Amino acid sequence: MTTAGTETSTGTGVGALLRGWRERRQLSQLQLALRADSSARHVSFIETGRSRPSQEMLLRLADQLDIPVRERNSLLLAAGYAPHYPETPLDDPAMDALRAGMERLLASHDPYPALVVDGTFRVLAANRSLGLLLSGVAPHLLAPPLNAMRITLHPDGLAPRIVNFRQWRRHLLERMEHQISLVRSEPLRELFDEVRAYPEPSTAVDEPEEDITELFPFALPMRVAFEGRVLSFLSTIATFNTPMDVTVSELAMETFLPADAETVAFLQAAVPADR
Repeated sequence: MTTAGTETSTGTGVGALLRGWRERRQLSQLQLALRADSSARHVSFIETGRSRPSQEMLLRLADQLDIPVRERNSLLLAAGYAPHYPETPLDDPAMDALRAGMERLLASHDPYPALVVDGTFRVLAANRSLGLLLSGVAPHLLAPPLNAMRITLHPDGLAPRIVNFRQWRRHLLERMEHQISLVRSEPLRELFDEVRAYPEPSTAVDEPEEDITELFPFALPMRVAFEGRVLSFLSTIATFNTPMDVTVSELAMETFLPADAETVAFLQAAVPADR
């Protein structure tokens, strides 16, 4: 049993959680206190369980530590407060305007692929052009819930057709590792361990670095073999600013921009605009 003024032995009390986030952000108690308009003594007392922080103080500290919205709720719960941020399902009527806006953005990106994923890369929405890119992917990977990392890195997915597979795989794994360093997500860690263990397709190669740099000096492209040609894409990611809902905070729209004129021409012919 946990008594007032002490932390649980499992490290799940508010003080242990706060200390974990502070250390993850590589801040001293004094640095955090100055940013949050508090004192190092007060931060120390919170971390050791000698002081129960107010809800306002916890939210202020969480803001300075850039703690993800979902984890801010966990911090509040550990301190005995109710969650501050709702978690509204994307299909809730309250999300109608948000969904409609995302669908317009996705459609406007045709004829170039675009999709929306959540915090574990589950595909929540996509445009027509992504369907073209996924032709040939095994049905078991396209059964709901679709996962962008599984589709891309699984040997039955896009992997055998990605011309620069090893380079693109390194990029995706580094992206996942970076996200794991920012959030505490066991499902994300499990997904990372799963996709990292996938065997490479027999066609996996590293394209010569100098060749890619000469052709694409601005960013690493994903290069996909498709119907006798190679389509080259640059990936961009957009998220919502200042989200006030857990669901919204974890949404990300990934768009694939054509990296050369040949990809532009092919996609414009293959995915005609709606009339």
